[in-house]
Amino acid sequence: MNGLIEKDQELLLFLNGLGNSTFDPFWLLVTGKWFWIPFYVILLYLVYKSVPLKKLLFVLIFIAIGITISDQLASVFKHGIERLRPCHEPLLMEKMRMVICGGKYGFYSAHASSSFFLVSFLSILIGKKYKALPYILIFWAVVVSYSRIYVGVHYPFDVTFGAAVGFLLGGVLANLAKKVVNRKTI
Repeated sequence: MNGLIEKDQELLLFLNGLGNSTFDPFWLLVTGKWFWIPFYVILLYLVYKSVPLKKLLFVLIFIAIGITISDQLASVFKHGIERLRPCHEPLLMEKMRMVICGGKYGFYSAHASSSFFLVSFLSILIGKKYKALPYILIFWAVVVSYSRIYVGVHYPFDVTFGAAVGFLLGGVLANLAKKVVNRKTI
């Protein structure tokens, strides 16, 4: 286990070290929640155009449930495992670029989990209608996830694990949502 933790720290230092103070404002925008509101509005519009109006509320409820579960599950893991964020790790603080620092614990990344939840949920639900959407969503989720490493608040494994949880959760809830959307009556 120590070997895995060391590799995770080495990868963090490498990826975080690629940063430059010139690009810090950009990555702070990318990692912030308000920056993505126009993107979310576009996604909401695509869902609106793809789902019968009578069933749209159910799909939106599934999305809200998925993001809530994703976020709250990450919180449970953070306080259950108590792995310090890189920016709180005494052995790394002097070696890494600290752009911002969040709460004390960081395993696993709720940003990555929520982003990859939307990737799988929307790709399964409306990806056939909008062929480029899954690729756009994957690119977006990877950028958001990398931003967490760039700013120094998550290790690569935090992000990878969060992405996996979100992706699986999105798959499960998307398949349930499809059953609701495809039902003749509600």
